[in-house]
Amino acid sequence: LRQGADMARGDDTAKLKSLVAEWVNMDSTPDPHIDADDKHYRGFINDACSKLLCPAELDWNDPIIKAGIRNRSDGYLVTDLSFPAFLYERYSANTQNLEEGLFKGKILVQAYKAVFTSPSSAKDVEADGDGADISANNRRAQKSCTGIKIKKHVAHIIQMKKVTPRSIAYIACQVRFALSSVTSWRSIDGDFDYVQFWRTIVDFFDKPPGRTARCRVEILLEWWTRYVDHIVL
Repeated sequence: LRQGADMARGDDTAKLKSLVAEWVNMDSTPDPHIDADDKHYRGFINDACSKLLCPAELDWNDPIIKAGIRNRSDGYLVTDLSFPAFLYERYSANTQNLEEGLFKGKILVQAYKAVFTSPSSAKDVEADGDGADISANNRRAQKSCTGIKIKKHVAHIIQMKKVTPRSIAYIACQVRFALSSVTSWRSIDGDFDYVQFWRTIVDFFDKPPGRTARCRVEILLEWWTRYVDHIVL
């Protein structure tokens, strides 16, 4: 089972290595473009990747912050204790309310759909929003395919009935790795611990502090269900 899981993760990593480069190139138009096959020029040496990897409470455009992160100066170490900007809607956080827009990042949703449904379905994620248009597109796609034999996607094969906190955390780790310059998977990347990062995300959903927070989490998961509508059909 462990070997099979490792192989599946490896397949997802390889898939997202090129797809994430494609999406960043389309959205940010970096010069030069990110090479889909070469990770050496990703991570914090690349501005487009850096803006997405930067802790959301910091402004990558600030030269002092940029230099501090690149030099790994005290106070600017990038660890799993901070959520990266790519997790946020429009890749920007409200420093007065760090839950606002969290886990609504476009590239996060694209990667989720690419892994659990299909790479082509990720093209439906045109922009941030409430997911209504995506649900409508998914229903139209299902209707148009009625009677046509189509390849089963991963969510169908593993009988995944809904978007889960663990699946979101898994994709967040995959996207973070794809944006980094590290070429082979490891649980520790410098000061960043992927295992703890995964646990922090799962705990955000599974252990909200109180009834109000639980309500916000449930609304967020419903939002994900609208965006990845066809995994639950």
